[in-house]
Amino acid sequence: MQKLQQKGALVLSLILLVSLLSACGSSNKTANNGGTGNSANSGGTGSSNTASEVKKDGFPIVDTPITLTMMAPDAGMADWNTMPVIQEMEKLSNIKVEFQTAPIDSFATKKNLVFASGDLPDMFYAADLTPAEQVTYGSQGVLIPLEDLIDNYAPNLKKILDENPNIRKNITTTDGHIYALPYIDTAAVWYRSPMWYNGKFLKALGVTELPKTTEELYTLLKRTKEEDPNGNGKADEIPLTSVKLDDLRMYFFGFWGMYDTEIYADKDGKVHYSPQEEGYKGYLTFMNRLWNENLLDHETFSQTDDQKTAKGKNNQVLLFNNYFPYFTLGGEPSSDNPMMTPVSSEIAGTPVYGLHPGMSANGTFAITKSNPNPEATMRWIDYQYSYEGATLWTQGPEDTLWKYKDEATHEKEWLPVPGGGDREEYRGTITPNYGILTPGVNLPEMTNGLRTDFDDWINKENQEKLVPIGKVPFPNVYLTNDEQTEVSALLSDLETYVTQMEAKFVTGQEPLSNWDKYVSQLQKMGSDRVREVYQAAYDRWNSNQ
Repeated sequence: MQKLQQKGALVLSLILLVSLLSACGSSNKTANNGGTGNSANSGGTGSSNTASEVKKDGFPIVDTPITLTMMAPDAGMADWNTMPVIQEMEKLSNIKVEFQTAPIDSFATKKNLVFASGDLPDMFYAADLTPAEQVTYGSQGVLIPLEDLIDNYAPNLKKILDENPNIRKNITTTDGHIYALPYIDTAAVWYRSPMWYNGKFLKALGVTELPKTTEELYTLLKRTKEEDPNGNGKADEIPLTSVKLDDLRMYFFGFWGMYDTEIYADKDGKVHYSPQEEGYKGYLTFMNRLWNENLLDHETFSQTDDQKTAKGKNNQVLLFNNYFPYFTLGGEPSSDNPMMTPVSSEIAGTPVYGLHPGMSANGTFAITKSNPNPEATMRWIDYQYSYEGATLWTQGPEDTLWKYKDEATHEKEWLPVPGGGDREEYRGTITPNYGILTPGVNLPEMTNGLRTDFDDWINKENQEKLVPIGKVPFPNVYLTNDEQTEVSALLSDLETYVTQMEAKFVTGQEPLSNWDKYVSQLQKMGSDRVREVYQAAYDRWNSNQ
């Protein structure tokens, strides 16, 4: 039973992990969506001659079968044509889809070639269409505007957008059009995975209350180094470990009042560039202190994730980052290893936490100018924004991996994996929604009855420790093409310089007495201009009601 619960937790965690990783990779700040529109798109209709034949609700979507082509990335688990989810969708909709898939690793290259050739599919699916691609190909008329189709042929998505107006703003470009659809997860909390404590160490050290300030955190890390909490008689404990600080930076920045590692807006609407904030100096000072006293792993800037994990499984680490603590420490999912409580610093109003924006990616689906049936296509994709459609595409058809215990309350239970084996791997053979970020929605009720005690504990930790101090760092603002060209060039150099200097400050190669010189160099490289551009974009976003 315990092993079954672990598999259940892993299934849910992997589904959420795809969302989380995309939130990290599709950085809101570096989004490019500009453009001034195109006369061919000004109506935003994307109408076809067959619109009158498309049903606005219910199934089938069309009485006379139609065929559409789709380009998508493929995790390689099974032929999409044989997947039960695809077969079920064809039965329901009367729409057959011909797939043009490419392996995940080469998909971006293939996508670029397709755009360049002009030999377009009818739709792009799970395509990670960047904001720049949306505006470039939208303004050229290659991707059609979707807002009127949403209003008339996507009741499920329209309901979500009406109830969450910020999401509609987040997918509307500066020319007023929507060219791509998002994956929506309004229940998500983590923007990046949090920090965890090794519960065995806490118990050995007699810790009954987690640190609430940076000074209390320092004391606990120092005790870990000196008091042999793993009990092996060796001074091999690592109070805090990391991989290039990438895994802890987001969480730790909040201790000094910064909601994100690059661009964020405070509660008063002022936009900040984190690497030149006074809070960033506080962060560097603290990390340098930990480095100097060997409380921060001295392999931080050289080790891999696997090497970091090996230290956790060897019971050497107190504080670390991962999606779940047992991913690093090994063993079963349990509540023995608590989430780190964000701590306050000398900066007033701390700690803070950057919450998940509720939308993991804004470019998961688009319809091209080649599509002869955009209305039917919108109806087809809209199903994935309903409870029933999201369940089908995420968990597969009923009676395969799950069944209802009470359909009225959406309560489900897992079924044994057909033929045995791993449930998550089997799921990858029945639905394309595996290893890629697909369009659709994640709804809390989708996991009614499937959540384990561990899942409920995670939610409790989130609600107690993160949600009360959380705010979305920055919306998915769209830059004009000119703004994006300028900012991309500035950020490319700034990010390289900031990363290099962070390591030097932390390890002491650069003395913190040179802070003012460092800030002056950032400003010479255009940091104030970057902040100015994003302030203007944020003000535009706020005025877009």
